[in-house]
Amino acid sequence: MRDAFCYDGSVTHGERIRNFCIIAHIDHGKSTLADRLLELTGTVSARQMTAQFLDRMDLERERGITIKGKAVWMRYGHTDGQEYQLNLIDTPGHVDFSYEVSRALAACEGALLVVDATQGVQAQTMAHGLVALDHNLTLIPVVNKIDLPGAQPERVAEELEQVFGFRRDEILFISAKAGTGIPEVLTALVERVPPPKGSPESPLRALIFDSNYDVFKGVLAYVRVVDGKVRGGDGILMMGTRTSAEVLEVGVFGPDLRPAAVLEAGGVGYIATGLKNVADCRVGDTITLRSQPAGEPLIAYVPMKPMVFAGLYPAEGESFEALRDALEKLRLNDAALSYEPEGSPALGHGYRCGFLGLLHMEIVQERLEREYNLALVATAPGVAYQVVMLDGSEAAVANPAELPAAGQYNEIREPWLKVSVIVPSRFIGAAMDLASARRGTFLRMEYLAAALAGTDGTSPAHDAQVLLEYELPLAEILVDFYSHLKSRTQGYGSMDYSLLGYRRGDLVKLDIMLNNQPVDALSFIVHKDRAYERGRALVEQLRKLIPRQLFEVAVQAAIGSRVIARESIAPMRKNVLAKCYGGDVTRKRKLLEKQAEGKKRLKRVGRVEVPQEAFLALMKLDEGQ
Repeated sequence: MRDAFCYDGSVTHGERIRNFCIIAHIDHGKSTLADRLLELTGTVSARQMTAQFLDRMDLERERGITIKGKAVWMRYGHTDGQEYQLNLIDTPGHVDFSYEVSRALAACEGALLVVDATQGVQAQTMAHGLVALDHNLTLIPVVNKIDLPGAQPERVAEELEQVFGFRRDEILFISAKAGTGIPEVLTALVERVPPPKGSPESPLRALIFDSNYDVFKGVLAYVRVVDGKVRGGDGILMMGTRTSAEVLEVGVFGPDLRPAAVLEAGGVGYIATGLKNVADCRVGDTITLRSQPAGEPLIAYVPMKPMVFAGLYPAEGESFEALRDALEKLRLNDAALSYEPEGSPALGHGYRCGFLGLLHMEIVQERLEREYNLALVATAPGVAYQVVMLDGSEAAVANPAELPAAGQYNEIREPWLKVSVIVPSRFIGAAMDLASARRGTFLRMEYLAAALAGTDGTSPAHDAQVLLEYELPLAEILVDFYSHLKSRTQGYGSMDYSLLGYRRGDLVKLDIMLNNQPVDALSFIVHKDRAYERGRALVEQLRKLIPRQLFEVAVQAAIGSRVIARESIAPMRKNVLAKCYGGDVTRKRKLLEKQAEGKKRLKRVGRVEVPQEAFLALMKLDEGQ
């Protein structure tokens, strides 16, 4: 077996391939570290280099976050005189995009675990690190931003030792912005991360860890080849969907797409399938050859299930087909997005979409509006409930309008989460109060590292980081829990969560009615103890947001047939007496009575337009009101 690089872009299988990813909490310097690696290996020239080079999406640059994982192929000349191929996958840090991290972990043998020297171990650091250990990845701990004035690398190193069990001599101290310590990172990757296993002579098995769509080449499957090899012109088979295709092209990420002669075991690259239907090439599926199929598919990561649901409707009815096409294309490289058609008397035809969180929902909506020129109306987000019917059967309800009437079911179950919150010790009380107010159940508290003494040797220079674990209903943390956590901890708090399952809850459906007509898009399910509070706050908001009509509009919140809160929107009134200059009072009375009759008739047939701000009011309701 020839263990060398082919300069036509293809790479033979050998001991000098390293597949790794960068994982960390949000804003700990993953993308900046990737920039320095690209520079030092000469993958990107100084003239082409820009900050956060791999973040190509406009939204990523505007928000300063990574949304989509990126793959890139680098050459590195080691001090032993050998040249190595490094396949890097940059990953997001926000909890809503944790599925992107799981894809990267399934395609790698090692990971750089990056921690900010000023913030220390955060919630996502622990979550991603533990998942990487479950995948048997080799972790290389990296303390970043050591050049900042508030950096405390020794304290952070102690946290890494205590949380993950690293030795002190394993930890690298770098500044990705200044370029300090980057050569040591490359050396550690070569020396610590094991080469990929697999045989190029075995039947082809390639894991799809991401995908994209090209108008000329069809579906581009981003793959990690575990066994075998694939070339242009090969007939391939998707083992999950049983879809077959002809390979138009294979290649690597340099970081742009670069065609290659062959992809072999251990390599990372792309396969242009020519497929036009996005559902035929699913992320997590295994590609094999039609002529020599593999016996078993690869065991990929567990697919992420949507946790937050909202309705997306076109502002103009004729855009419904365009919205469907846009969702199909967007779902191609966003496996966590789900959608199904639904209708609303107030908003017309649209789609009920599932997301991993509010940021995920916001990004999807903004991408649809920007990339596909759609004007959308989004309903208030909610969670999926399980309803146990009278006969014992279970039904999933993602849309509150689909909840059966009271008396037709035994109970409603809501999703619960295990939430990990990391805060400095001085904010323990504030974080615990917040969790308790949201129906949280306390599990445990753990100090991650002791506080370091200040320069005078008495006062602590930095609070110890404390891990708090709670069980909380998803509905309680959906909208504003994270923002409240940040404000109560002066920006130092961080959180991560995982789904526990469904539990019975004392829940009711709260209907919002305009002129005694329910607006199903404004309905939501809420805990019975908070129904009046939420209903009162919402009708007060809607009274300010819904435009005045020529007739009085009653805004009501109701549970079943019982109205629990009401506000009235005063009508606009035309002065019909403007031209009456004195005269008999009966003429004025007749004009006023005629106006009142017209308003009553208009109220029966008139339709109240609900603006987008009314749906946003559901999202912005403060739980403390």
